[in-house]
Amino acid sequence: MRHATEHVHLPTAELDTALRGGPFHVALRAAIAARGLPLQRVQHHLSRHGVKVGVTSLSYWQQGARRPQRPESLRAVRALEEILQLPDESLIRLLAEADGRAAGGRPAGRSYRSLIEASDVLNRLRAELGWSLDGGLHTLGHHECLRIGARRELAGREAHHIVRAHRDGVDRFVAVHHGDPGCRPHDIRVRALENCRTGRVRWDQGTGVLAAELLFDTRLSAGDTFLFRYGIEDGTAGPSREYLHRFGLPGGQYALQVRFDEAALPARCHRFTQHSAAAPRTGRHELPVTGPHHCVHVVEPRIRPGIVGIAWEWE
Repeated sequence: MRHATEHVHLPTAELDTALRGGPFHVALRAAIAARGLPLQRVQHHLSRHGVKVGVTSLSYWQQGARRPQRPESLRAVRALEEILQLPDESLIRLLAEADGRAAGGRPAGRSYRSLIEASDVLNRLRAELGWSLDGGLHTLGHHECLRIGARRELAGREAHHIVRAHRDGVDRFVAVHHGDPGCRPHDIRVRALENCRTGRVRWDQGTGVLAAELLFDTRLSAGDTFLFRYGIEDGTAGPSREYLHRFGLPGGQYALQVRFDEAALPARCHRFTQHSAAAPRTGRHELPVTGPHHCVHVVEPRIRPGIVGIAWEWE
């Protein structure tokens, strides 16, 4: 005979409301109550998932006295979604939104909602250009240099790609640019700098996403390598506070450099990573702005699916 309190899905209006709007601790408490599980049983289920969390910590989480932040704690939250029969990333999303409301209610970076909306728009723009997720190309190296102007704006960036074709006939790449809030994508310019030329360009005003074809003027065979470089001239939005790159597939090395104008130096900078748009930011590491060129950078030896970025704060 099965134990109904542990195995029967018991949705409640309180749980549905909490999962939609949070906050995290209210949603967690409602989910545990809806399943009828004492915290000792929750802890037992977590241990079966290979995650160790104390009953006291679970109690603090559902009271709102503490928030899961360490990698092991975030693993526990993902396991809780399965144990409590919740939608994937429903609790993780609430955690991410709570982190974004830190520092007096001002979002710390791009919100979960904005990233998801931009992803949906990008899928549409790529479809309009007839481009699949990887376009038949595997990334061996991807280096970006971002320029922050004297008005603190994202003035532009350059990207250098080293790719290898994994099928015959590849003759182009689709570059993506996600402007800062308030940007004017129709005024953003794409410059083909080396071994390519600009083809069709599509954009979306609401999200500030732009997608542009870069044509190789040659057809690659499977196994061929190719190098190309392009630039984006932006400068159409207000003060920039971060730049992130989202990877859907694994690949080779990724390097991101941000160069600040001497007239607009940030108070502090840090790098960060995210497993997905819904996940909290982790891997934070301070990056001092030093030297005559006023640059900071990060290097990822091997690209993994997820998000890598640099954020900065102005006085």
